[in-house]
Amino acid sequence: MLTCINSSGLRIVGLRSLPTPKADRIYCTLLGPAARALLPELDGCQKSVWSFIHKLGSPRWFYQMTTPWLPYLALAAGLLLLTGSVWGLAFAPPDFRQGNSYRIIFVHVPAAFVSLAGYYLMATAGAVSLIWKIKVSDMVLKSCAGIGAAMTFIALVTGAIWGKPTWGTWWVWDARITSMLVLLFLYLGVVALYQAFEDRDVAAKACAVLSLVGTVNIPIIYKSVDWWFSLHQPASIKFSGAPSMHPDMWKPLFVMIAGFYCLYALAVVLSLRSEILEREERARWVEELASGGPGSTPGIG
Repeated sequence: MLTCINSSGLRIVGLRSLPTPKADRIYCTLLGPAARALLPELDGCQKSVWSFIHKLGSPRWFYQMTTPWLPYLALAAGLLLLTGSVWGLAFAPPDFRQGNSYRIIFVHVPAAFVSLAGYYLMATAGAVSLIWKIKVSDMVLKSCAGIGAAMTFIALVTGAIWGKPTWGTWWVWDARITSMLVLLFLYLGVVALYQAFEDRDVAAKACAVLSLVGTVNIPIIYKSVDWWFSLHQPASIKFSGAPSMHPDMWKPLFVMIAGFYCLYALAVVLSLRSEILEREERARWVEELASGGPGSTPGIG
């Protein structure tokens, strides 16, 4: 039982399900005419949310919805990456200890950020697939795996390049580096599982389970430099406080991180659209799209 009173005099006293499976309705006790007017708005808002979730599970609707996103994502990624690269490589000051060798941070850190966030997205898609059996979520999981593996590989390679002048070696079995290597293997494991099963449903379930189990590695990556003695430097950017870097360094870094996120989103959307066309190749709307018929017109209606 949930009870609350807002500024409009609406007191929510309980929740129960309607006989229809489409949505739940919030039953309220209304205090005053102002609150009574809010009930249609609540119902309309709830119906809109459920309608959006229902449409999101439709490959056709998702494909058409993302069509107008592509140029904006590409433009944002290009501008942010160009601006961040020039700013970080040409105008940011050298580090007082590492000199100019630290500048690889403008690729290493964004790639690492995206690889970790991408794994959470992949695991969330796996959970949605297991619980609600939404077809698009299987495709999201598959699309995230390959792109996430590429980002993790970039983070490991740039870290090795950075480590040579800093530590005097390309690789050490450090807690942070080793846990990032495990992340790469988890991504590659999901990719391999999809190829190992002929039945897509079985493959999707196996990949979803693996992705969910692998989430235990993400906190280990984040906290490894705090939990164990590590050659890897502590995090320069923390959610709980201000960056430890000079503003002339972290500002272009933030621009590069934003650019990598836009690039990742663009890559996932493009991969997902390709996967949708492959799986729905016999659907009428895909045939119309290929022939330039009515189904080729972008829209979400």
